[in-house]
Amino acid sequence: MGMQSKPTKVMIAGVGGASLGTELYKSLRLAGGYEVYGCDLSSTAYGLYEPGFAGTYRVSHESYVTSVIDACVDADARLLVPGGEQPMTLLGNASDRLADAGIELLANTREVVTLCSDKDWTFKHLADNGITIPRTVGINQVEDIAFTGLPCIVKPATGSGGSASVFFAVSADEAMIYGEFIRRNGSQPIVQEYVDVAEGEFSIGVLSLPEHGVVGSIALRRDLNAKLSVAYRGRGGVVSSGYSQGHIGEYPELCRQAEHIAEVVGSRGPINIQARVRDGVLLPFEINPRFSASTYLRALAGFNEVDVLIRFVSSGETPERPSIRAGWYLRSLTEQYVSKDTLK
Repeated sequence: MGMQSKPTKVMIAGVGGASLGTELYKSLRLAGGYEVYGCDLSSTAYGLYEPGFAGTYRVSHESYVTSVIDACVDADARLLVPGGEQPMTLLGNASDRLADAGIELLANTREVVTLCSDKDWTFKHLADNGITIPRTVGINQVEDIAFTGLPCIVKPATGSGGSASVFFAVSADEAMIYGEFIRRNGSQPIVQEYVDVAEGEFSIGVLSLPEHGVVGSIALRRDLNAKLSVAYRGRGGVVSSGYSQGHIGEYPELCRQAEHIAEVVGSRGPINIQARVRDGVLLPFEINPRFSASTYLRALAGFNEVDVLIRFVSSGETPERPSIRAGWYLRSLTEQYVSKDTLK
């Protein structure tokens, strides 16, 4: 009998329920060959009690990076994947400390994360490089809304994911009120042209590898009938939530456009592009330089982005372009009981 190769040990930082972290865990479990660990700040993070993890750690808020490094060292996990936006930012800023501890962060470059952390800046960069975007401007005065037209979308320029504080406004007054609300919460508001859903809303993942460029992309056309997938519906508009589900299939022209956007941004890892379509043109409204929470749906469809990235990083394996199993990919929530004694 031949020697069985040891499983690859991976730590996921941020494993709250129905979050990116737990979807990454499911993707690695599906791929096989991994020993997956999880860590989180919150004692009630769903993933801390997921029995499939090889081990889980409650990490400290005050010394987050040190605490995550300690967990990785304890688990002997040399590969670390951020399970959300905050872990991505905090750990990305500490990539030198992680490297010194012998830990490799599986994330996009600091430059790409910095660019995408300010939507105003991101959309200016896209427009300057010939990408068609929804009309977008920072709100400072009521005249700014004339530029985008009505109805419009008002949202913070910083922070992303899950459609938090994204508002659909039908009048200039309403847009200004939403803008003021965002400002009072410590962020700069932007206003964006509302693109209707007639030609579909898409979540497209593009994976690029250092020195190799784009490996592949996968498009999900969002089903906006399910309650879980909609944050707001009314008055002639719909705003999607952070829970994508719908049809994954061959959308070659839209994927080509998404791959071009990833190249323009300079992506060197995972990136997720949310967009609506008008006249066959992809109009991005959100770009997150990380894996998407629909990563497990994509893995089920035949493109396991996190597995591909880990294989490349750990053994230099360059994958073939994925073949996609077309169909409908749906999701729900799961529940579990945690007794007082076992709370971390």
